[in-house]
Amino acid sequence: MIEYLSLKRITAMHGDEINKAISDVVASGWYLNGSTVLCLEERYRTYIGTQHCVSCGNGLDALHLILRAYKELGQLHDGDEIIVPANTYIATILAITENNLTPVLVEPDITTLEIDDSRIEAALTSRTRAIMLVHLYGRCAYTERISNICKQHKIKLIEDNAQAHGCTYNGKLTGSLGDAAAHSFYPGKNLGALGDAGAVTTNDLELAETVRTLGNYGSSHKYVFDYQGKNSRMDEIQAAVLNVKLQYLDEENARRKEIAHYFEQHIKNNRISIPTVLNRDNVYHIFPILCAERDRLQDFLKENGVQTMIHYPIPPHKQKAYKEWNALSFPITEHIHREELSIPCNQTMSLSDAEQIVTLLNNFH
Repeated sequence: MIEYLSLKRITAMHGDEINKAISDVVASGWYLNGSTVLCLEERYRTYIGTQHCVSCGNGLDALHLILRAYKELGQLHDGDEIIVPANTYIATILAITENNLTPVLVEPDITTLEIDDSRIEAALTSRTRAIMLVHLYGRCAYTERISNICKQHKIKLIEDNAQAHGCTYNGKLTGSLGDAAAHSFYPGKNLGALGDAGAVTTNDLELAETVRTLGNYGSSHKYVFDYQGKNSRMDEIQAAVLNVKLQYLDEENARRKEIAHYFEQHIKNNRISIPTVLNRDNVYHIFPILCAERDRLQDFLKENGVQTMIHYPIPPHKQKAYKEWNALSFPITEHIHREELSIPCNQTMSLSDAEQIVTLLNNFH
């Protein structure tokens, strides 16, 4: 069986270093707000290329805290509109609505599966205050056109970088391209902890300080509370694991790219389409393919020893959580969610694994 993703195998690649790092934290007796987290924040902000990095509990909290901080700073207000891709994981949209802001969904480009920048200007209104860009599947969604729209209309560019650690655009890493960015270190991510963890990166000192305060119950000094905040802190053990794995991120992304490029060059079945190869350095957190007979293809691959996933079977606007949107139509997004199948693509795979998957895909009729 070619597993879709074996976290056990990924962890074992650096098992001795991870075990030592965890043991050192346990022996220290300091488990929150310590030197290990501060070390990770410094190393990750340097890696991303921003002036500030604030760790937090998870990727959703990172998105939430950015928007909440902008509200506390008076740059966002209840009801303000945030443009967001209709094709995204629901966390992106949850962060907007839980801050009493209004998501404005924009369709993706069917060839790239990322937000269609030619549709954004038509979605702008007098209440638009930000674009929340999602680097979905580990593919860079940033374009100069999006940047220019933000500058022209004086709106924020916020990156959801939960799936794109190490992805670049013209030499700059995603997470440093906008005003602020949210990162998730969920275990299955390219840079994954052994539990939940997240971070915010930005060059805005005031925003960074506000995010840190909000994530610490609203407290900037012990027992002094500036805001009605929340508890969203990365613990020392998760930071220790990430400090080890960050050293190998580029190397492991390179292996993902090798596997992905083999897929791009050798999948030759007109029943299956793959996203356009963007002129950007993608990191292939997910390798999506589209097939009108997606469920039959998934069964075929399973019968032949290949495990797959679906990202995601139901788009956000069709979820019960947003039942007020259920009658809306976003046909391109719905097409993607109806046909998308994720095939294995990760650093533990061999080229022979990729060859076996390609042979099966090309033989699917």
